[in-house]
Amino acid sequence: MKISEQWLREWVDPALSTDELAHQITMAGLEVDAVEPVAGHFSDVVVAEILQAVQHPDADKLRVCTVDAGSETVQIVCGAPNARAGIKVPLARVGAVLPGDFKIKKAKLRGVESRGMLCAEAELGLSDANEGLMELPVDAPVGADLRGYLQLDDHLIEIGLTPNRADCLGIAGIAREVGLLNQLPVAAASCEPVAATITDALTVTLEAPERCPRYVGRVIRNVDVSRPSPLWLQEKLRRCGLRSIDAVVDVTNYVLLELGQPMHAFDLDALHEGIVVRTARAGESLQLLDGQTVDLRPDTLVIADHRGPLAMAGIMGGEPSSVGEATRHLFLESAFFAPGHLAGEARRYGLHTDSSHRFERGVDFALQRRALERATQLILDVVGGEAGPVVETVVEAHLPERPDVVLRRARIRRLLGFELVDAEVERILTGLGLGVSALEDGWRCSIPSWRFDISIEADLLEELARVYGYNRLPVSHVQADLVIPAQPEAKLSLRSVRRHLAARGYREAITYSFVDRKLQQLFDPDVMPIALENPISAEMGVMRSSLLPGLVGAVQRSVHRQQPRVRLFETGLRFLPGSEGNGLQGLRQTPSLGMVISGRRFDESWSVASVAADFYDMKGDVESVLGLGRCAGQFSFAAATHPALHPGQTAAISRNGKQVGVVGALHPDVLGALDISGPVLVCELDLDALLSAQLPAFSELSRFPEVRRDIAVIVDKEVPAAELMQHVRAAAGAYLRQLRLFDVYEGKGIDPKRKSLAFGLTFRDQSRTLSDDVVNQSMNQVIDSLEKNYNAELRNQAL
Repeated sequence: MKISEQWLREWVDPALSTDELAHQITMAGLEVDAVEPVAGHFSDVVVAEILQAVQHPDADKLRVCTVDAGSETVQIVCGAPNARAGIKVPLARVGAVLPGDFKIKKAKLRGVESRGMLCAEAELGLSDANEGLMELPVDAPVGADLRGYLQLDDHLIEIGLTPNRADCLGIAGIAREVGLLNQLPVAAASCEPVAATITDALTVTLEAPERCPRYVGRVIRNVDVSRPSPLWLQEKLRRCGLRSIDAVVDVTNYVLLELGQPMHAFDLDALHEGIVVRTARAGESLQLLDGQTVDLRPDTLVIADHRGPLAMAGIMGGEPSSVGEATRHLFLESAFFAPGHLAGEARRYGLHTDSSHRFERGVDFALQRRALERATQLILDVVGGEAGPVVETVVEAHLPERPDVVLRRARIRRLLGFELVDAEVERILTGLGLGVSALEDGWRCSIPSWRFDISIEADLLEELARVYGYNRLPVSHVQADLVIPAQPEAKLSLRSVRRHLAARGYREAITYSFVDRKLQQLFDPDVMPIALENPISAEMGVMRSSLLPGLVGAVQRSVHRQQPRVRLFETGLRFLPGSEGNGLQGLRQTPSLGMVISGRRFDESWSVASVAADFYDMKGDVESVLGLGRCAGQFSFAAATHPALHPGQTAAISRNGKQVGVVGALHPDVLGALDISGPVLVCELDLDALLSAQLPAFSELSRFPEVRRDIAVIVDKEVPAAELMQHVRAAAGAYLRQLRLFDVYEGKGIDPKRKSLAFGLTFRDQSRTLSDDVVNQSMNQVIDSLEKNYNAELRNQAL
């Protein structure tokens, strides 16, 4: 936001230089981005009047002007298209210095003497306008120094406001801050009620009071829009970055800059019956002031009459009802629109206006009537007219609630680190506009209507620190009784999981919780994702129900950037519809671990073959993670299906019979949709199941030798090896210490419908050396059980 230093000093004038004032504002939390003069450096430029302008005898585009400079009459050769008799313009006399150290000298242009130069705004550093001469008001005093006449010894202060400080989007808000910082009174603008001289009024109906709980308007008749805005008004607008349009629009813009209240003026003759504040209806469109015609969305709030929309509420007015040269009667509006409902609305149409910028952040909801009175008086002063009564329609139940906030005296010392005397606390809070009443241990504060950012005690503490001065806060060391938190060994730390995966060559990724709806459908078509009301972009329209879309998207970008080997993992939340568990109403948030592999199994090297990673590489990494909690035996893998994964290369991961994750290769259709060549392996696990560990327990080392027996059995292809191993453990007895699957064979010599599995069984007892008879008995139990339950055959017998 840009403000004029002179305008600010009309409200409050501290004894500070421009740089000191800018520094003070910055230290109060309103960062000043730039300070620059309102005009370039020039001297000896005066107000002059063109008495006569005739065609140059030897140049079609030049005129020879006779100019009254006050103390003398001079001849100027000028090429500006608007150079004509009777207008007053800036004259740089001979000897004048213009911006850029450009000195004016006597000259001859096509044989005609010229003593000086008539100036455009760009040549004086006032703006970029250089289409013609800068025309001054007809009452400008001829011969007066231009800098003094326009009060150009002024500076523009550009303030980079944070979104929470909407109360400072007007001179009044900045002046309130400066007055408090310097303990000076603030000269507020006159907003006295304007007495009605006519009875004309329009009815106002609020059909969407939750979006517009207050609407104020009045009729003003018999205005003369042909009258120009006074110079002081045009200059204040120009210095704040707004151009003069016409007197009525200039007044509404002036009130916006002065008080922070956006306003709009309609041509009364273009309105039909009354005003209706409602949402747009299907098929409605509106031609905006910028010339474009937009098709209105059904949930867009509009200002309408009984024929159709007139304006997009809080954003931009419509061209058909706008004020123009033929306008004689006005309807002036001032309204409050709820910030939550208007946020992002302008961006949905590709718009951003001064009005939407303020309404989205929150406008003082008690300001509308005062702003209307202020604008009415200015309009009557500038263009004349007769004002009707003020019509105010308000639904109190939908106005923002401002509950009191209690500030405890002890919290000041604890959180700010120093004592602040009660009188100083009350001075600061009162200066901010808060109503302050003393309590035994602090103060109860009522929050003013313009401060949407104060709702809890910490906000009041922030205000105290900000106004007192961050640079004045004492430096103190933090003191606290630190208690070392318990580290339960039955809970695996997330840090250990991250370190383990990093050690296995993975890199941690952090992706957005918002994903593209189409990408989400590829991975989780059976889940209706939770849509965002105000998405950052169309590619971030829904909450993710899986970590895989974000991780695979990262793989896609890496592959397209010629990365031959990608290994990523991410820990974060999945967002699912529902309200069970640790979720909010209508939303379940599930902590999860996602992993993804693409490309080579190993980094390129002379010692290993360059082969692509496969399902078992991912499964091995998953098993290593599951083993961190010392309860790998509780997890099992079983063939499964998943809409985004390859049939036959997908497994469900279960813990004690409950599914907690899935691992597999991406389906070729998904790879094709994402334009990824080569296999991509993925895994997703519930973190709660992964991090639940077993207490470590010591097992005494045996002094007796182990005995290993190998066995190869032929079974049907459909029998999972994991199921067989579970059966072997149960049948082998108490002496079995380790079971390994070390060979899988299908092919020559084996029935095409069957397969050979080879297991290594290791036996040991803690108290004795096992005899062959004991081990043989266990092996016979295993063989008999496999033959009976799985129709298994010993491979050497089958062959």
